[in-house]
Amino acid sequence: MTDKTTPIASEFEVQPLRDYAEKAYLDYSMYVILDRALPHIGDGLKPVQRRIIYAMSELALKAGAKFKKSARTVGDVIGKYHPHGDGAAYEAMVLMAQPFSYRYTLVDGQGNWGSSDEPKSFAAMRYTESRLMAYSNVLLEELGQGTVDWRPNFDGTLEEPQVLPAQLPNLLLNGTTGIAVGMATDVPPHNLREVAAACIRLLEEPKADIAQLMEHIKGPDYPTGAPIITPAAEIALIYETGRGMLRQRAEWVMEDGEIIVTALPYQVSGSRVLEQIADQMNNKKLPMVTDLRDESDHENPTRLIIIPRSNRVDTETLMSHLFSSTDLEKGHRVNLNIIGIDGKPAVKNLRTIISEWLKFRMITVRRRLQYRLDKINHRLHMLEGLLVAFLNLDEVIRIVREEDHPKQELIRKFALSEIQADYILDTRLRQLARLEEMKIQAERDELEAEKGQIETILGSATRLKTLVRKEITKAAEDYGDDRRSLIIDSVVESKSFSEEELMVTEPVTVVLSSMGWIRAAKGHDVDAAGLSYKAGDGLKTLAQGKSNQPVHIIDSTGRSYSLLAHTLPSARGQGEPITGRLSPPSGVEFMALQMGDLEQKILVASDAGYGFICKIQDLHANKKAGKALLSLPAESKVLPPCKIADIETSLLVAVSNEGRMVVFPVQELPELARGKGNKIISIPSSRVKSREEFMVSFAVVPDQKCVLVHSGKRHMKLKFSELDVFRCERGRRGAKLPRGFQRVDALSLEDELTDK
Repeated sequence: MTDKTTPIASEFEVQPLRDYAEKAYLDYSMYVILDRALPHIGDGLKPVQRRIIYAMSELALKAGAKFKKSARTVGDVIGKYHPHGDGAAYEAMVLMAQPFSYRYTLVDGQGNWGSSDEPKSFAAMRYTESRLMAYSNVLLEELGQGTVDWRPNFDGTLEEPQVLPAQLPNLLLNGTTGIAVGMATDVPPHNLREVAAACIRLLEEPKADIAQLMEHIKGPDYPTGAPIITPAAEIALIYETGRGMLRQRAEWVMEDGEIIVTALPYQVSGSRVLEQIADQMNNKKLPMVTDLRDESDHENPTRLIIIPRSNRVDTETLMSHLFSSTDLEKGHRVNLNIIGIDGKPAVKNLRTIISEWLKFRMITVRRRLQYRLDKINHRLHMLEGLLVAFLNLDEVIRIVREEDHPKQELIRKFALSEIQADYILDTRLRQLARLEEMKIQAERDELEAEKGQIETILGSATRLKTLVRKEITKAAEDYGDDRRSLIIDSVVESKSFSEEELMVTEPVTVVLSSMGWIRAAKGHDVDAAGLSYKAGDGLKTLAQGKSNQPVHIIDSTGRSYSLLAHTLPSARGQGEPITGRLSPPSGVEFMALQMGDLEQKILVASDAGYGFICKIQDLHANKKAGKALLSLPAESKVLPPCKIADIETSLLVAVSNEGRMVVFPVQELPELARGKGNKIISIPSSRVKSREEFMVSFAVVPDQKCVLVHSGKRHMKLKFSELDVFRCERGRRGAKLPRGFQRVDALSLEDELTDK
């Protein structure tokens, strides 16, 4: 016997769990997409926003009405139309009241509704008051005129509009953002006058393309007013595809040597920007800024002060760095994913959005006119009945007084409709007695004229378009304003400071020891030989430059290496082995250092008597293994490079160890990036290999300098004019120096005015 409490299998629907889960998830997804996250193309609102606006209109909170507590509105919204959390509903309401969030605010708030620095710092809804802005009439004015469809609310006790009858494409005007299941939307705000002009253009020229519409809509128009720096071609591509990225950059001016930021990108907090800049200052990554201030107030919603260290700071470069490293420049994603008039979500381009909205508007206006026409026909029908009653007033009174069924008798006697008879019977006797035929006729004539106009419009697509155009123009005149966000088509790309640019520039001396230890001392007046060295070590060479410059090292194979000067250890210690930072070939010796501006020209040579001119930047190597610079003949060695002050007037002086000297203009040597170079002084290669003869030293002598030739403890001074005695063609053996200088150790330079 079957237990009555046991369920029978036929009472249940059996289906695979996979199918059930898939259907349930898809149902949920479509609910989120259509009823929560994405806006409708008609009014540009999400369901919660639409319900807030409608609930406020039902509470008679139109523009000009007395403010009411926001909690009253939120209570009606969640109690009647939107059964979700009050916090979410109130936050959606706050967003529509913030002038820095909405281009054309829909809610007029009184109290603390947040600030651009802290948009979510608004007071609780029990403290704030609200009503609708005048602009909300664009959405609500035609609501009770049969323009839209209605649906039951969540519990079936009330009805709510499926969409509001917007007189302007609010979707483009205020934009929106939202995240659904598997899709999102990001529609930027636009200028009302520009959008209205584009709508009229497409209404009059249905074949107008996006380029023609962009003659009116130059681009988005954000409420904060910071300029848009996205090129026009990229904006056009965004409007073509419905997707892309827009960039906004803060607006700034110079006042009394201070940088004043007057407008910030959309949804950027001024306090956050100052915090970002202050972090860089604290981390010593912004030495050219000394102070920050926020002078924003009611009259100046955005006024951020950035004070440069001195008037020598390049403010354009500084702001370029700040644009790159802070929210002073920000990108906004564009994804025109919206619910079309077919009720389906899709990514649409600009022309499709305006075209679909115009279809929606044409349908709305046609429904409004038809609704009015039906009202007029109904009223004319009533007036016909009243006119009959007026012309037969005595008989009507008799029928009402004497007949048992006056309604049926009136219908039979005067051929009235049931509605007309009811209307006559519902009319008070004293009102009926005062009816005047002239007034009835006047009202009927007026209604007949209006009926004729409406029927003419409904019967002509051209006249309907004309009416829509006039209404769009009127709304634009009532609520339109000037563009806030300028569009700058050509702008320099922002660039952050490099590590070297952020360094505090100060003179440094880089010291290299004989055993290959390197360090850097502040200043140029450093006694390098007197520094502390390890036992058996001593000064090899040094180079003077700036802390933000690299130091270039040349080894005994002719390879060059680069290190950042500011990363070297302090000269207060003994430094560190250079091989710890570089990876040179085994057995090499580091011969020379070089520092200076990248464009500084230097002479690089080997003691085989070959050399060339290059720039310091040619010595730069990005790899630890360095790069080839100077090609060395067999058994030759690298000589220390020499800077060239004036290549056009300077002379090159070179001497061999046997006391032969050549002098010729330095510009006769070629300018190369690397290589062996050309012959400076002629020395047989066999003698170089045997180390019997080689070029011992060279110097580039500018005008007003003299050369000191050192031989042991003796030296000889040759003025610039006296060098002519040794002038010859490049690559010659050279002339013999005077007796006593057959063995030359080195050359050095000295000012001609110096007496020694």
